[in-house]
Amino acid sequence: MNNIEYAKSSMKYAKSYCNTLDIVAREKKYLLLTKGFPEKIILDFIKMIKKNNLTQFFALKDEKVIGWCDIRPKNIEGFDHIGELGIGLLPEFRHNGIGTTLLKLTIDDVKKNKKIEKIELGVFKSNKNAIKLFKKYGFVKEGERIKSRKIDGVYDNIILMGKEI
Repeated sequence: MNNIEYAKSSMKYAKSYCNTLDIVAREKKYLLLTKGFPEKIILDFIKMIKKNNLTQFFALKDEKVIGWCDIRPKNIEGFDHIGELGIGLLPEFRHNGIGTTLLKLTIDDVKKNKKIEKIELGVFKSNKNAIKLFKKYGFVKEGERIKSRKIDGVYDNIILMGKEI
């Protein structure tokens, strides 16, 4: 896709990220959330990422966030070697390699952080495209939570995946 840029997260894009997260969440298909966070929470989140030199990338079109990918350490004793992956993309930009690029940039960047040894994620079983992408990048299925989510009367399982880096 033409004119897509990629950048590390910054306060400059906080409002746009907030809007994009809300749009993807309200689809009720791909994220645990069904609506985005208030802008203050997003601002605090980006400040925390910057302060701790964590990994988050934005895909941008015309200075607007159209997608993101981040890996956050668990910050729990005994689990702080694990990073949790989050990713999302606006519907009209899917299936164009943008998610693939975001995932590659994010994994490559987190490899520089010697504290993260493994990346984990949960993905809805119905999200076949995401599962295919994660497998392409070496993630393996580690488990499955049955009927973990029920939205609008429809159940979905959560596939637990991981990748050592």
